Amino acid sequence: MTARHRSIPGILALGLALSAHALAQQHDHGQMDHSQMDHGAPRAARAPDVLATPLPVLTDADRVAAFPTLTRPMEHARELNSLMVIDRLEAWDADHGAGIGWQAQGWFGSDLNRLWLRTEGERQGGRTGAAHVEALYGRSVTPWWDVIAGLRQDFHPGDAQTWAAFGVQGLAPYKFAVQATAYVAESGRTAAQLEIEYELLLTNRLILQPLVELNLFGRDDPARGVSAGLNSVEAGLRLRYEIRRRFAPYFGIVYERTFGDTAARHDTHAVAGLRVWF
Repeated sequence: MTARHRSIPGILALGLALSAHALAQQHDHGQMDHSQMDHGAPRAARAPDVLATPLPVLTDADRVAAFPTLTRPMEHARELNSLMVIDRLEAWDADHGAGIGWQAQGWFGSDLNRLWLRTEGERQGGRTGAAHVEALYGRSVTPWWDVIAGLRQDFHPGDAQTWAAFGVQGLAPYKFAVQATAYVAESGRTAAQLEIEYELLLTNRLILQPLVELNLFGRDDPARGVSAGLNSVEAGLRLRYEIRRRFAPYFGIVYERTFGDTAARHDTHAVAGLRVWF
């Protein structure tokens, strides 16, 4: 007899043993009380009637420990940081000749106290129409607003002039960036500047930036072409693409208007430029 034929009796014996075991289990199942069985849910999904480790009852002491009363004021970061943003570095071609303009600001300090530097100006037709630099101390008074105070130096138009500056800057509701600054000169002249801008994210990298800037003066200054009251308005709409977050070319359109008997004019021109920060 071959090995294959010798294994057949063993296989038959194993099959008979398994059949007898199955019949015995069916007999035991028939003896069970079917009223105690739950056929509606699998055994693994049934929750035990009593937890193996009961959860402790929540007490007032537990609540106090979870939410302690803070006795110390919020601590602020002590390390010094800095940021420089060239918000606008642009060129245009208008009726009065080609022009270039710039606006930049930066700061150095902590999250509470900072030294701010701001500059703005433009040249058109080979002449500097306006240029100034500001050095300001800024103190954070809320998470969104700083109070600022310092000096402003005008280089053009006319002779150089120094102003004392004070104001506020920050983020208004609905994320409008606001700078409002008042100025007082040695001769008693006064001025004010209000700038409001907004950034509308069309995509993750394509950003539309509307901006409005108002300049006001307390009295006439014919030597500088300044009229009392609202002296100039600038409204711009710029669309930039952030190739990198730190580097973004843009193009846009700008409307400028000045008021007064001798300096009244208005101009609309297209601009192209760069926005860089580091």
